[in-house]
Amino acid sequence: IAHSRIRGSNGRLTGSGLATTGIVLSLIAVLLWLLAIPAAMLLPALSKAKQKAQIISCVGNVKQLSLAVRIYSSDNQDQYPPAETWCDAIQTTVGSPKVFQCAVVRGQRCAYAFNASLSGKKTDEVNPQAVMIFESGAGWNASGGPELMLESPRHARRFSVGFADGHVEQMTQDRLQQLRWDP
Repeated sequence: IAHSRIRGSNGRLTGSGLATTGIVLSLIAVLLWLLAIPAAMLLPALSKAKQKAQIISCVGNVKQLSLAVRIYSSDNQDQYPPAETWCDAIQTTVGSPKVFQCAVVRGQRCAYAFNASLSGKKTDEVNPQAVMIFESGAGWNASGGPELMLESPRHARRFSVGFADGHVEQMTQDRLQQLRWDP
């Protein structure tokens, strides 16, 4: 509109450059707005994908730690590692130190704990449904029982727990009350 008025004024009106700048800036604003909508719609999906990847990583870590404990026991007269040094005992069996770490927790060497009641037990003395590895914030070589379990879950309101038979489950807070801690 401004350009047509300037052209029709026979030189009385000026500001053609300013009118052009206004047109360019409005086009840029429209383009940015059109790009911002899809980006805003993608952010929740990307967040959910990242959260799902972290859950899968945590379950994988618990699975690998459980497997490493089972390998340790098969190499040591079918006895579970000592609770006080379980991380040290299985460290060579675990492929990477990152297996001890949770993707959500930064700066902690180990984000899991070992069920202390399994310490030194023979594998055939332990119920396959007994908890072996669980999420904890107690650090390296942490061992104990339900008192070391996280108070709130790290991953989508669920906790990762590894059992003596090697399987891993993601479970809610309510399900934690039903876990078997004694061998």
